[in-house]
Amino acid sequence: MTLTTHALVGAAAASLFPGNPVLAFSAGFVSHFAIDALPHWDYGEYASSWEKDRNNPINSRFVIDKKFFKKDFLLFCADALIGLTLSVFVFCVWYFHLPPFIISLGACAGLLPDALGSVYLTTHWPLLRPLQKFHIWVQKGRQLEQVSPLVGLSLQAAMVVAIIAALLVFS
Repeated sequence: MTLTTHALVGAAAASLFPGNPVLAFSAGFVSHFAIDALPHWDYGEYASSWEKDRNNPINSRFVIDKKFFKKDFLLFCADALIGLTLSVFVFCVWYFHLPPFIISLGACAGLLPDALGSVYLTTHWPLLRPLQKFHIWVQKGRQLEQVSPLVGLSLQAAMVVAIIAALLVFS
């Protein structure tokens, strides 16, 4: 999934708990794994600094060099910023009028597993290894690598629209 999708779904999950920051954060965090368990496209294959170990994914890594900062870091930051901005717009301004703190908390929590995964892929810090192994297990076999980016992004957009529509109907 893209970071924009994770932020929006995390914000949607947090919107169910507008008065409880702990539950809002928890819902956003758990939402990350829930949607990663679905077949999905992501731009991981397009990240130039990612060295993927197909035999043992826990050994994959990011190579931090000029190429990383010129391309991948900017892509990740732009994707996360778009997701956070859309989350606040949709859930705080456009229709739901929920507290920006709660929505931002849920959106950030939805991004957190990938942020921690990036730290692991850069440092291989043993403390993050169990979370990364779980993350890999959740996603195992669910990447749609043969799907074009346009199709992959369209499927994610449709999922986000469906989730927001469900919130509109049932809230």
